Amino acid sequence: MQSGKKIRLRQPQQLMAAEREIIDEAYAGDIIGVFDPGIFSIGDTITIAEKKFKFSGIPTFEPEHFMRVSPRDTMKRKQFIKGTEQIAQEGAIQIFKIPDLGLEEVIIGVVGTLQFDVFEYRMRSEYGVELYMTAMPYEHLRLISECAGDVRDLTLCTGAKLLEDFKGRNLIAFGGEWSVGFLLKHNPGLVLSDSLSV
Repeated sequence: MQSGKKIRLRQPQQLMAAEREIIDEAYAGDIIGVFDPGIFSIGDTITIAEKKFKFSGIPTFEPEHFMRVSPRDTMKRKQFIKGTEQIAQEGAIQIFKIPDLGLEEVIIGVVGTLQFDVFEYRMRSEYGVELYMTAMPYEHLRLISECAGDVRDLTLCTGAKLLEDFKGRNLIAFGGEWSVGFLLKHNPGLVLSDSLSV
């Protein structure tokens, strides 16, 4: 439902303990396994065309720790992008980029610092990518709900950074809560939301 794509499920399997069986029908409550050709993400709902059904969104928690991340080997750019995007789709991390820049370097946001270790380990073991990781001084992230002009013309306080998430939404990362007052005072028409699920 999130993508609106029509798909053909190839060899869906019903799972019961260690047994697997290819099935033609499934009902609410059945646990089945389907092959993911890279189009599914957390929160997807699969339904028949006539039944438009969608679960309410999965809450996204505001990250509290940030790292600037890039691959040590520039020849591993494709693996780096694929790995960061797939791990982010699983919900383990959130990825952000600086507007108008590519994905050669991204900002990773997490709730707990252990997630950085897990991310680094998975990138090395699953995607063969060694990383440069640099801690960033941000503690808060706010979604830009409304902006009177171009977001690139905003007056930012020291230590604040304009970021873009993988949905193309603009956000501001900053250190202390006092920064919110500064941003709103110096940017008339700016409205910030503390909910990333908007």
